[in-house]
Amino acid sequence: MTIEDQIQTAPLPLSRKLSINLLYTANWANDILAEALKPHDLSLQQFNVLRILRGQKGKPANLSTINDRMVTKMSNTTRLVDKLIKKEFVVREVCPSNRRKVEILITAKGLESLQKMDEAVATAEDKITAQLNSNELEHLNNLLNTLRTETNN
Repeated sequence: MTIEDQIQTAPLPLSRKLSINLLYTANWANDILAEALKPHDLSLQQFNVLRILRGQKGKPANLSTINDRMVTKMSNTTRLVDKLIKKEFVVREVCPSNRRKVEILITAKGLESLQKMDEAVATAEDKITAQLNSNELEHLNNLLNTLRTETNN
């Protein structure tokens, strides 16, 4: 089914068709991923924060570092971290050498929970990409990288 069929519109100019298709597909994929995380009572953004902190390999991160690495940039990183603190998935500590600096670390409970979520997310990602073979996945990734590179210059 084409994007025009999906949104019930007349044929679109190619650039508009691509823009709408990218947005529509991103929302579709987000819905599948969000559904995979629902049993874990975690949002996609919270999951992303946990993955970022796991990637720190035990080193603390500050809010700016987390926000810079987020897939979806947002101004409410503090709120996401606060929710993860309530779940005991992360801790926030004042840096001993600079009391104005706040450091965030993933907890053992956060790492354990994240490991369980990884399987659900991997299954969702497989569902999202099931119609594509490995060559198509590589090509699509290259095209999307090119698109972002061109618009950032």
